[in-house]
Amino acid sequence: MKIRRVVAAYFSPTGNTEKLAKAMARAVAEAAGLQAETLDFTRPEAREKTYEFGPDDLLIIGLPVYAGRLPNKILPFVQENLKGNGTLSLPFVCFGNRAFDDGIAELVYEQKNTGFRPAAAAAFVTQHAFATNLSAGRPKTQDIEDAKAIAIGLWKAVEAAGSAEDFADLTVDGNTPPGPYYRPKRMDGEPAVFLKAKPLTDVDKCVRCGTCARVCSMGSIDPEDVTNVPGICIKCQACVARCPMGAKYFDDPDFLSHKEMLEANFAEEKPNTVWI
Repeated sequence: MKIRRVVAAYFSPTGNTEKLAKAMARAVAEAAGLQAETLDFTRPEAREKTYEFGPDDLLIIGLPVYAGRLPNKILPFVQENLKGNGTLSLPFVCFGNRAFDDGIAELVYEQKNTGFRPAAAAAFVTQHAFATNLSAGRPKTQDIEDAKAIAIGLWKAVEAAGSAEDFADLTVDGNTPPGPYYRPKRMDGEPAVFLKAKPLTDVDKCVRCGTCARVCSMGSIDPEDVTNVPGICIKCQACVARCPMGAKYFDDPDFLSHKEMLEANFAEEKPNTVWI
């Protein structure tokens, strides 16, 4: 069978998931003589639309794992706004070196429920969004090359297949339906409760450029006063990671203790995992 369109779709507040999705889509597109397309649903306005895919498309879709599952505020988009029609897909998740838990199982499960046929899947280790000492700098060159090899391998299998039905039902690690979200812990082992924590602004560093408001994945930062965060914060760290002046930060004690716990207990780098 022939792939007529390849699309990289991703939710990527700090950019790591985007790097992997685009690298895989470009690798397949170049091999197939196509132009890779992108669907960036990181910003809320992109999640207001519905996107449909056909039987000749290949969707490469990636999300980061938050607390061992897909981000709960983004999950409705995955469930309701992406529509497949027997469309082959390569779902993947990125995790910050603790564990992907039920994250990839949840994404594969939702893909199957919305008309897609996952033919391969992966869980990639990337730099942790806020415990940035964990897997620092990943995805690195080898991670990108490994991801491209996975995508090319899938494309070759598709080229050799008669139809999407030739691909067996994909099984990955994790529970479906998924279990509860991972409960963060402080350094003392007690639950870390920082659901209501929001980023603060160092006014001595801030130049009011508005970058944080533009990149906020929930559209929660007031563009007229970036020190004001009236909306929901999912701790995606987009504002912290992308502020050109380093003016955004968190000072919630439980958040900082959880960050310290992660860096103390999950320093040994995990491998990437692939299912075909």
